[in-house]
Amino acid sequence: MNTDPIADYLTRIRNAQSAGHKVVDIPASNLKKEITRVLHEQGYIRRYKFIDEGPQGVIKIALKYQGNARKPVIKKLVRVSKPGLRQYAKVKSMPRVMNGLGVAILSTPKGVMTNKAAFDAKVGGEVLCYVY
Repeated sequence: MNTDPIADYLTRIRNAQSAGHKVVDIPASNLKKEITRVLHEQGYIRRYKFIDEGPQGVIKIALKYQGNARKPVIKKLVRVSKPGLRQYAKVKSMPRVMNGLGVAILSTPKGVMTNKAAFDAKVGGEVLCYVY
């Protein structure tokens, strides 16, 4: 049993990129689907597909690489809020990742969104992870 499914999700993406895989399969949940949607909108993954098979379904993610060197587009995925220590951010103290070059993914009352979208919508929330 996995106690932190979001950390498992991020680790599967990290491991697949370091191994040079084109596609990674991850057990689905609604939160993971929303994080995947945000990663796609921000251009960190090529495409994704939700497959309803088994008890919870699967997310197939096509990873994105730069040029012929096969360098991953995602340099770093960092889990911020953990089950033992939740991290929240208010609108006035919204985190900036790599001085604005990366994004923070937040779970807000208006859904899962980036730190920039949350700032524009004037909502705070739980900081799930940093991506750059």
